Amino acid sequence: MSELRQPEADLQAPVQAQGPVEAQVFGAAGEEAASPSSSSSPVAPSFSAYAESLPQEALTVLMADLVAFLLLKYRTKEPICKAEMLNMVLRDHRDHFPVVFSQACECMQLVFGVDVKEVDPRECTYVLVPTLGLTCDAVLSDGQRPKAGLLVLILGQIALYGDRTPEEDVWELLSIMEVYVGEQHCIYGEPRELLTEVWVQEGYLEYRQVPHSDPARYEFLWGPRAYAETSKWQVLEHLLRVNGWDLRSFLSLCAEGVSDEEEGA
Repeated sequence: MSELRQPEADLQAPVQAQGPVEAQVFGAAGEEAASPSSSSSPVAPSFSAYAESLPQEALTVLMADLVAFLLLKYRTKEPICKAEMLNMVLRDHRDHFPVVFSQACECMQLVFGVDVKEVDPRECTYVLVPTLGLTCDAVLSDGQRPKAGLLVLILGQIALYGDRTPEEDVWELLSIMEVYVGEQHCIYGEPRELLTEVWVQEGYLEYRQVPHSDPARYEFLWGPRAYAETSKWQVLEHLLRVNGWDLRSFLSLCAEGVSDEEEGA
């Protein structure tokens, strides 16, 4: 929680020489969080309009509660409406719905890879759909959380490198987000198993030894299922759209605030 209140430098691509595209996608240290331009994410008034009436810590708790509610709806594949969110989550803070909803939508897209799309502006109803059409989270059992947000980030890093990216650079990227090899993460689980086994078996990634490397080194490539469900341009466009968001703070927030959503729902 403290990281969201005192955000650190924005996530940067772990490459030795950043080109102009890489700099745009991963942002520069000290940039302020930017709202997404995609029509799938609702546009809300600036946070400053509400800052005096409710402390940041209280808004953070409300956002985590709303994200937990949205995750449950995504798992059950149910649509949502504004009235339901107000009655179930923001009953005592209805005036803060615009900013809390906007931040929750950003967190859903960035961390979990789920877009909140409006289907009826008059009735304020929404559906939850996978970002970029990725279906890796099509079936989720109780307690599981969507992981497509991390997959999009990995696919984006590979696209920035051209066709492949060294394994060590992927682990460096994850460590910036405080996701470490060999450690269980409450959202993504153990990252090495997820990337080198689960997503390889599902066809989203390829994990292979660098030719003629001695000692052996490994690299990641796009898998055939990733090519079938999305494209490099779509992934890069998505990353450019979220440029400026503080990935580490959003991830820390969701990992801490959403870890008990089943008990709190």
